[in-house]
Amino acid sequence: MTHPAQTGFILTRHWRDTPSGTEIDFWLATDDGPRKVRLTGQTSVAFAEAAVQDAITAQIGPQAGIALRTLPLKTFQQQPVVGVYAARYKQLTALERTLREHGIKLYEADIRPPERYLMERFITAGVQTEGGHASGSVIHNCKLKPAPDYRPALKMVSLDIETSAYEDLYSIALEGCGQRQVYMLGEPPDADADADDEAAAPAIDFELEYCATPRQLIERLNGWMARHDPDVLIGWNVVQFDLRVLQKNADKYKVPLALGREGKGIEWREHPGKQGYLFAPLPGRIVLDGIDALKAASWMFPSYSLQNVSQAMLGEGKDIGDDYDKMAEIERRFQHDKPALALYNLKDCELVTRIFAKANLLAFMIERATVTGLPADHLGGSIAAFNHHYLPRMHREGYVAPNVGDVSGGASPGGFVLDSKPGLYDSVVVLDYKSLYPSIIRTFLVDPVGLVEGEIAADPATVVEGVNGTVFSRDRHCLPAITTDLWQQRDAAKRAKNEPLSTALKLLMNSFCGVLGATECRFFNPRLVSSVTLRGHQMLKQTRKLVEAEGYDVIYGDTDSIFIWLKKEHPPAAALAIGQRLADQINLWWRTMLKEQHGLDCHLEIEFDTHYQKFFMPTIRGTELGSKKRYAGLAVNAKGEEEVIYRGLEVARSDWTPLAQQFQQGLFTRIFKDQPYQDYVRDYTERTLAGDHDDLLVYRKRLRQPLDDYKVNVPPQVRAARLADEYNQAQRRPLRYQNGGWISYVMTTGGPEPLEALRSHIDYEHYLTKQLQPIADAILQPMHDSFTSLTTAQASLF
Repeated sequence: MTHPAQTGFILTRHWRDTPSGTEIDFWLATDDGPRKVRLTGQTSVAFAEAAVQDAITAQIGPQAGIALRTLPLKTFQQQPVVGVYAARYKQLTALERTLREHGIKLYEADIRPPERYLMERFITAGVQTEGGHASGSVIHNCKLKPAPDYRPALKMVSLDIETSAYEDLYSIALEGCGQRQVYMLGEPPDADADADDEAAAPAIDFELEYCATPRQLIERLNGWMARHDPDVLIGWNVVQFDLRVLQKNADKYKVPLALGREGKGIEWREHPGKQGYLFAPLPGRIVLDGIDALKAASWMFPSYSLQNVSQAMLGEGKDIGDDYDKMAEIERRFQHDKPALALYNLKDCELVTRIFAKANLLAFMIERATVTGLPADHLGGSIAAFNHHYLPRMHREGYVAPNVGDVSGGASPGGFVLDSKPGLYDSVVVLDYKSLYPSIIRTFLVDPVGLVEGEIAADPATVVEGVNGTVFSRDRHCLPAITTDLWQQRDAAKRAKNEPLSTALKLLMNSFCGVLGATECRFFNPRLVSSVTLRGHQMLKQTRKLVEAEGYDVIYGDTDSIFIWLKKEHPPAAALAIGQRLADQINLWWRTMLKEQHGLDCHLEIEFDTHYQKFFMPTIRGTELGSKKRYAGLAVNAKGEEEVIYRGLEVARSDWTPLAQQFQQGLFTRIFKDQPYQDYVRDYTERTLAGDHDDLLVYRKRLRQPLDDYKVNVPPQVRAARLADEYNQAQRRPLRYQNGGWISYVMTTGGPEPLEALRSHIDYEHYLTKQLQPIADAILQPMHDSFTSLTTAQASLF
């Protein structure tokens, strides 16, 4: 019986080779629950130059399942190609390796069957099934068509585990699908406990089940997943820790970890370029790590620990917040107060769920998949997203894609930064080019196929001149149309106030230039990237000329923004009017020039961004030259409140202490509001020397390599980490820092010492000369003042 049409959202995709050919499975979320689509007999394809067809046929021999077919396609070098069709994908990849050894190229052989199927049909995440036949919840051999407007209602569960210091499994918590559940190793508390203990016990408002063995813990987890059947599994560091440790314990106790649909296990893969970093594809379920999801959605935090992020976003932290006592407290609760450990375990789940809700992360990941064509839990993947959009359009223009490494070359120039003019200013207006690089691609028709077609064009009227001798076809291109479509979708998303979709579209568009400059991309070409970035350089320089012709000073510019000093103090409304007038004049100039001189439609648009009532641009430390990408300004935010905005300064950087950050904030606030600052500097110094700010002296830095890799010029954080692990070893605790991580330490008279093993007195002179003085002098120099002149008395007493 033919299956009726059904709309769904692709959760996961999998493929396998069988004796009868390649099979592709898509798990869908639909309004009627999860469905699996199975497509059998899928043929895989790659391409080769027609000139080597005989050599390929000789390598294939009589092998069944591979055929060559003439196609109306060509390479970027204008060579005609043939299609190489294989019944099984692994046959194709094996042939590619064999041919490569003989100096013969296959093109696009690395495109896996699910991705090939979807991209050639212009499907991203939403699909509509047509035809096929059903067997239970499986739809066999239907056709899939794009359904870009479909959004699913997904069931989500947050998972967290607690373990010993040696990753022995203690408990598993689950929060989602209307359930709050903890499975705990061990026996329930003694029912005959005395009344005092019973009164002190935490209230249990969730399901708490005790399990006699770790094996039973994992069996209960498997059962819960099968029973409640979530579409999405979330957690904090959920792949690299929770799922990895669950798998480790499942293997140890010889029990399957069956968290996928149909009782399937995790299909573990290791990152090819990042040793020890794991991927955990789960058939039928999306796995989302909260840390990676926040980063993908452009949320920035000094630390991505659950404690720090939950405090910043929710105003609430974990039950056990002190890293140094955490394992000891978990062990104590496991041994003596299992209900309290269960509460702590479940609280972590609930914090993750609330962070996802606060940041609208699930909606963002759904929109991101809908925009990019990548699996919802495939984070990063800018090159793969580019391929998904570009390859099918390129095929329809008559081309096959080059291979990675076909084009070599050096780095391309990045964004242009104007020299800054340091100082303290009244009334600085910032104008910003809207999506600069995508708008350059659209306007000047920058495109891989367009470059190839432009260079073989016989009629100069059919090309657009780029930079450094490049030319692009006016009529044959793909990327400008792709970018225009995404741009229009983003405008519609903004009108609909769909922030997750708007963000996903913006991130994809803005990735295109970087993708073309990545050597890992098959379309890498420095000439393409330069055609975008160098055009941006020209635009920023021309914009400065247009502004200065109006009588204003440009004091700084960076890639797509220009900072304009209005020469005197202006009220916000007057500054806004000037900024908008300048933007209108600049936009008119570009439209007129591009149409009259180049016959191009202008998609460049500069717009008013910010008015700083007070603005400070520092010097490069130790010089009189203006710094770059570092400034502070006083502006009025959307709520009508005054706000100091920092970019690149110490207050916005995690490698400076809270002592320095708080000092810089206080000093800027006083200077921007024309308040006396001298007594503030003196008092802050005095209180630091008196020990009143000792809680602000902690450095927190990341160890990016194993400790043993630091041989010479050992930085302070490494010295502190080594002391910490010496202390941990003496206390018979696990070593925490041998393979990297974050270390918190203070500077003492004995050097850098970790918080868990402080022995010496604090080195206050270090904090005065290395933290407070550089910040003060950078701000006070334009006012002909200095930290030393203000604090000489305190320093001499010290």
